[in-house]
Amino acid sequence: MLIPSIDLLGGRIVQLVQGEKLRLAFDDFEYWIEKFSRFPLVQLIDLDAAMRQGDNAALVAQIARRLQCQVGGGIRTAERARQVLDAGARRVIIGSALFSEQGTVNAEFAASLTASVGAEHVVAGIDTKNGRIAVKGWKAQVALTPDEAIPQLDPHVAAFLYTHVDGEGLMQGFPVDTAARLRKLTQRQLIVAGGIRSQQEVDALDTLGADAVVGMAVYTELLAV
Repeated sequence: MLIPSIDLLGGRIVQLVQGEKLRLAFDDFEYWIEKFSRFPLVQLIDLDAAMRQGDNAALVAQIARRLQCQVGGGIRTAERARQVLDAGARRVIIGSALFSEQGTVNAEFAASLTASVGAEHVVAGIDTKNGRIAVKGWKAQVALTPDEAIPQLDPHVAAFLYTHVDGEGLMQGFPVDTAARLRKLTQRQLIVAGGIRSQQEVDALDTLGADAVVGMAVYTELLAV
């Protein structure tokens, strides 16, 4: 399954390269909402909230009311997760809050979160740079690998979102061998992102049992939707 992404920064839809360099920016929300309305799931990320530099909460709520969204970016408490769900999100993506600075999984928070909102509404965000999990808007890393984190989080979530930050926005392809390895770690829904550039790649990932988040390739019309 192809999952189109909407990344929000400064009140606009944007595409960044490796989470840092601005490549594209759009103000025509109606066009993209209409374009993505036929998809069963859209990924909506508040980059300002993820980077701790404000938020786009009003825009998130507006879009989540019109599209079937899983929403991420700056969701660090059960209270905030509930607010996002109440605003219309189908699921919330939790990343940094699941990991401690000491490089461990915050299993206590994961358990309390799912007790509050239900595991069916929680997606664990596993973002990696050079094989290690990245946190705080990809500005920091913890000494933990996806292979270590996924089994510990498995009881608490409905899905895993693995983002290959090293390839994000570059349209150089996603490492399919990584998807195959991660697929063996969990029976939950596995969603991958980072560099995906063609329908053939989406289909190959689908064969492995992984869904694909696509951003840059959609916005540059390299991949037609």
